[in-house]
Amino acid sequence: MALTITDTAMTSDRSAHTARRSPGHDHGWEVSWLPGQTLDRNSAITAMVLADTTAAPGLREGHRLWPHIQNWAAELGLTGPDALTRSTQPPADIHRDPDPADRQADPEAAD
Repeated sequence: MALTITDTAMTSDRSAHTARRSPGHDHGWEVSWLPGQTLDRNSAITAMVLADTTAAPGLREGHRLWPHIQNWAAELGLTGPDALTRSTQPPADIHRDPDPADRQADPEAAD
């Protein structure tokens, strides 16, 4: 398990989920498996630890890591099962850099 954390982004070597500074929020962060939520940096780190940990196959209630999953989830206002379900889904598109070809094809996406 390895998280890479910079001033503007967080990535995992085991999960496709990412976190990034939230545009328009000085200290806000967006996490791909929690779309629509703005977190502080510590909560974003917790969310990324959960995404990284839950990327391991076979994680379920009763697993030796389950108490940690429940505690990290509670820090985010979630239950362990809810966090597991959400974090194991494919990432939301909020972190995908737009393809320049898409921007040209969609006039409403232009700057």
